[in-house]
Amino acid sequence: MSDVLELTSVSVVRGSKTLLDKVDWQVNDGERWVILGPNGAGKTTLLQIAAARLHPSSGTAGILDETLGRVDVFELRPRIGLSSAALANHIPEYEKVLNVVVTAAYGVTGRWREGYERDDERRAFALLNEWGMGPLLNRTFASLSEGERKRVQIARALMTDPELLLLDEPGAGLDLGGREELVHRLAELASDEEAPVMVLVTHHLEEVPPGFTHAMLLRDGGVVASGPIDEVLTAEHLSTTFGVDLDVTENAGRYTATARR
Repeated sequence: MSDVLELTSVSVVRGSKTLLDKVDWQVNDGERWVILGPNGAGKTTLLQIAAARLHPSSGTAGILDETLGRVDVFELRPRIGLSSAALANHIPEYEKVLNVVVTAAYGVTGRWREGYERDDERRAFALLNEWGMGPLLNRTFASLSEGERKRVQIARALMTDPELLLLDEPGAGLDLGGREELVHRLAELASDEEAPVMVLVTHHLEEVPPGFTHAMLLRDGGVVASGPIDEVLTAEHLSTTFGVDLDVTENAGRYTATARR
């Protein structure tokens, strides 16, 4: 397979609950995807499949020319950058910002006695500078604001120069200023031809950065619509997805939705 992601009829079932229901999804080189849907739609579950951290109950999940169930996931995961609240919860609060990023080289979340190459530390420092966090490299992770933590997590996700970058609700918990700063930086990353394929999960339309090329809408574990972003983020599709009659506007690549009265 030549696709970055190729999911065929992927389902995830836990007990009597279906978290994903026969999802088909193809992601190619150069694409930037956003996945939207209400709480419980299956967004994070889908991202866990894409991150090789969850196997489907049925169907086939192809990731970076490998197939889940036929590949050593510990060799596959370093090729995938992941930023998520679940991963952040494993970062020790006392960990220095530089170490939060550099430990991604070994796929761990707390620095102990392992040694790192000078090049690893240089790359971590460069990434922190790119995301505006260089001056805080000796601060502890716990001392950062929510927006600062988000940027450190994305720098960490980029540490291994991944082929696929997965961002699970990077705007969650941010105030308006923090959200806009993050959207701006993600738009810059999306415009970089050297950046990895990106998949961003959110349930807020306003958090979609300009420059994203494709979108998928999920509801109750199933796909409502999937494809080029301007064909998917329509009033009709979003109203079906969120169960509310919506008016949708787009301006310079930024989308907003309001309830129809």
